[in-house]
Amino acid sequence: MKLNTNSNIYTIIYTTILVVLVAGVLAFVSTALKPKQQENIALEKMQSLLRAARLGDDASAQNNKSEYIKALYSEHMTNDFVLDYEGNVIEGEAFEIDLQSQYNIIKKIVAAKTPETAQALREQLQLPVFVCTIDEKVLNIVPCYGAGLWGPVWGYIAIEDDFETIYGAVFDHKGETPGLGAEIAHAPFYNQFVGKKLSKEGEFKSISIVKGGGQADNPNGVDAISGGTITSQSLEQAIAMWLNEYQAYFNIKRAAIGSDDCCGEECCGEEHNHDQNGKEPCAGEGCVCKKDSLNHESHEQYTK
Repeated sequence: MKLNTNSNIYTIIYTTILVVLVAGVLAFVSTALKPKQQENIALEKMQSLLRAARLGDDASAQNNKSEYIKALYSEHMTNDFVLDYEGNVIEGEAFEIDLQSQYNIIKKIVAAKTPETAQALREQLQLPVFVCTIDEKVLNIVPCYGAGLWGPVWGYIAIEDDFETIYGAVFDHKGETPGLGAEIAHAPFYNQFVGKKLSKEGEFKSISIVKGGGQADNPNGVDAISGGTITSQSLEQAIAMWLNEYQAYFNIKRAAIGSDDCCGEECCGEEHNHDQNGKEPCAGEGCVCKKDSLNHESHEQYTK
């Protein structure tokens, strides 16, 4: 019996078989490549964190870029932890926190109609912090994430141990216009953040990204991107929203600078590089060391 290749039944069967085969092949390839894709995503994140600390800019010139990034990350990124909205360490892996989901919560907090609603939302926050040590310098690196003109924009900001001076920053995007908004991912833009302040007259003040904002007499501003006004404004808003949620932690750290008191007694003498050279908590149950705002439950997370 001769097969009628012009019939509708033949066309439907042939198309179905083809779709199933192609889908199977694509599913197999996707599964096979997923570990490599996840590794590349992790490496990109490591490099971004390093670049925020002004490290690893020479990675592309190395014979083995991935191993170089991993080694540099292992050497300098000495700790990471997750905070709640009050600045307390909570359970969680900082590297695994999904910034988009946290951004969605922050947006709802900003738009909340009542303090009670905002409070309930803040209790859901998981704020990652990455600690980077360069010689004697200890940096806290925090993320930002927001909506640009054509897609998300994000970045990392490294803050010195006075918790108000920016040591470095790096930003990226998904689909901003090349030559315009996409310039946020280039060094001439993000290098402007070095040395900028996150306070004014003793109060928190985020970075303003405006035309002419990078003048020497403006410690809180950087120049906006020419022709990239919307992206500049979006990034400014994202930075302010995220840094505002970290203020509880920064305030704790600022208040602890220079303090050696702990529950009315001296703190233990052993120092830890991983907790920014702070003192180990006293032996008293539930004691909190003001020097580094640690309690017995959170100390291990700071020093892991």
